[in-house]
Amino acid sequence: MSETYGITIDDSAIKRIEALRDAKSGEFSGRALLRVAVEGGGCSGFQYKMGAEETINDDDIVFHDAVVIDEISAGYLKDSVVKFQDDLMSAMFVIDNPNAESSCGCQASFAIDPNKMI
Repeated sequence: MSETYGITIDDSAIKRIEALRDAKSGEFSGRALLRVAVEGGGCSGFQYKMGAEETINDDDIVFHDAVVIDEISAGYLKDSVVKFQDDLMSAMFVIDNPNAESSCGCQASFAIDPNKMI
């Protein structure tokens, strides 16, 4: 089913999650995955929510034993790339979402054309 959405988990994200697990860092102790979700809100209409999660629900899609996305959020993330960005300004997981028509400077909020969703 994950092929339906075309979501890519970049090696940078997988390596960062593995490093957090190996370091037993905070919420990533154990076998936690990065949960990526899309919720209504933010300054552009929708916002990304990310955090460590060990629970996998029936409607979840697991990518590379590292990232979990619920089926509804996956529709908003069609053809997106999840990666880890580490530069002088920040170190964080980011999403390159080709369906986002606009976004705010925080990279956490976006607007989307509903016709582009699955």
